[in-house]
Amino acid sequence: MTAVFTPTSLDALWQVLAAHPNALPYAGGTDLLVKRRAGLIDPPALVHLGRIPALRGIRAEGDWLRLGAGCTHRELLAEPRIRQALPVLAQALATLGSPPIRAMGTLGGNLCTASPAGDALPPLYVLDADTEILGAGGSRRLPIRDFIRGPGQTALGAGEILSAVYVRTPPPGSWHHFEKVGLRNALACSLVSLAALIRFDAERRVAEARLAWGSVGPTVIRCPAVEGRLLGERLTPAVLAEAAQLARQAVQPIDDLRAEADYRRQVAGNLLLRLAGDTQVERFS
Repeated sequence: MTAVFTPTSLDALWQVLAAHPNALPYAGGTDLLVKRRAGLIDPPALVHLGRIPALRGIRAEGDWLRLGAGCTHRELLAEPRIRQALPVLAQALATLGSPPIRAMGTLGGNLCTASPAGDALPPLYVLDADTEILGAGGSRRLPIRDFIRGPGQTALGAGEILSAVYVRTPPPGSWHHFEKVGLRNALACSLVSLAALIRFDAERRVAEARLAWGSVGPTVIRCPAVEGRLLGERLTPAVLAEAAQLARQAVQPIDDLRAEADYRRQVAGNLLLRLAGDTQVERFS
């Protein structure tokens, strides 16, 4: 039988990890427990992080918001500062799983699973989020693009955990957008997703564009060529059509049981085209 430890402080956590270096930390367990039941993993011990207060909570630190890695998706969605300052993240979390999954699953778990289809990842990429990594010897910060190294692969070292995500509040007037395509309307794993954070100038032209696609590569894909094509332009259908073609060339999808690579490539561009029909964008174009 697998031993399960439930520390209630960071000091207790480090003691458990020192005594059981092969133990696997988890929070909500919505991904881990499925894999364990399927026989894909069989850790010698589990360490539950859900009762450590230092890993929870949302607080402002200067112009950054610190989101505890142990915050559940439901807690994040219920937080007014997330809905008001980071709507692209709120939009993504609202599509994640089901109400029970959102009540159990955590932000840290979504990142540490490092799935290319992770719904929270594209928004955090366009928000230029930092991750806070914690170990018994101290902490360090890494941009999210350096934290996630490949499917199921992160920068966490032995004895380290993800303790928080830092997000700088975007300038007022920034436009946020998230959309994903799945095999059904609810409880769907993303086939392709797009997060967009766009800032317009006084002439209603794009002053800054950040775009990130999920499920079309080994990690989330940002494409400087697409973002650069939008700069100085209004988001007209013609401009977006050119950018969409660049996006289809930049993504790196694969064939799997859920969709073919060619389909994902086409949808990646189509999601960009759909920005032209967004009622929020129309007033800028």
